[in-house]
Amino acid sequence: MRAGVWHYDGVTALRRRVELVAEGDGFTLVDDGQAGVRVPFAELTPGDGDAGHASFGRKGHPGWRITFDGAVPAELAAALPGAHRYGRWVDRLGLWRAVGVFAVLAAIVVVVVLRTPALLARLIPASAEQRLGDVMMGDFGRKGCSDPAGRAALATLVQRIDPDDRTLEVHVVKLPMVNAVTLPGGRIVVFDGLIQAAQSPDEVAGVIAHEIGHVRGRDVMESLLRQMGLSVLLGGMEGHVGGYTNALLATAYSRDAEARADGRAIEMLRDAKLSPVPTARFFDRLGKGAGGTERMFAYIASHPMSADRAKRFRASVVKGAVYTPALDAREWAALRGICKGETERVDWRF
Repeated sequence: MRAGVWHYDGVTALRRRVELVAEGDGFTLVDDGQAGVRVPFAELTPGDGDAGHASFGRKGHPGWRITFDGAVPAELAAALPGAHRYGRWVDRLGLWRAVGVFAVLAAIVVVVVLRTPALLARLIPASAEQRLGDVMMGDFGRKGCSDPAGRAALATLVQRIDPDDRTLEVHVVKLPMVNAVTLPGGRIVVFDGLIQAAQSPDEVAGVIAHEIGHVRGRDVMESLLRQMGLSVLLGGMEGHVGGYTNALLATAYSRDAEARADGRAIEMLRDAKLSPVPTARFFDRLGKGAGGTERMFAYIASHPMSADRAKRFRASVVKGAVYTPALDAREWAALRGICKGETERVDWRF
């Protein structure tokens, strides 16, 4: 089979008129009676055409091209690669269908990225999480308030809220901020500013129950993984633990995580026969910035507030239930004095 074609050899800029001689699975180009090297049809690639004429390149030979003058002979067309359409599968599928496919794929990628920290958090061994929590507790310089009567009152309060979890550790540190933070491994730090801002031990109980809710949901590990990636767990931890603790202080949980923690807190308060109303009042004051002090907004910064949260705690009151105070007057006074004798200085190491 023979056909006339125009040919660029990819070496010179000359376009030459040659004859394509096909035989078997390849062909040669005959130029002025001289046959060139044999070229397998498999090496050809479809081009974009030249003024509507079929054009082909050659794999591994930039600039090499043959172009047919007219229609490709039927006997030869079967051996040549089919010409591609601009856009390829997009054109075949249609623009708007292709946009829909890309939108679905993008949504899947976003969901996977968002869900990955939650899935990974549940794969981390509890022992590894506890070790990380112990190291991060060191960022507070082990300066937890240590008044014996206050610590005994705190232990009584925690036991009242969650009597079954022996791995929980709740500490109070001498900082004026109204805040609490959950560290990995069930370590909870309550700032003395929150205890002093509370009007009853039941308000403190509600906050601690909420933080225990984050512990049970492993929300803190999810937050760390989302913020810092696997570097929290893999290498370089010694020099950056303080940064991770700062991130926990500055990072707000998602509203879904807050809602789940509130739900667990409501269950714990109900089981402990503790009224949820004081917690609702505490949230009300936080939302309004009561007390005229900016200290109140520290908790809001790391725990997104909404009026619905206070309403949810009020709505959880069990009609006819008999609630008892979280601590008696003596224990509450001891808890408020837990930082007695401590200084404002904390040995921050970051």
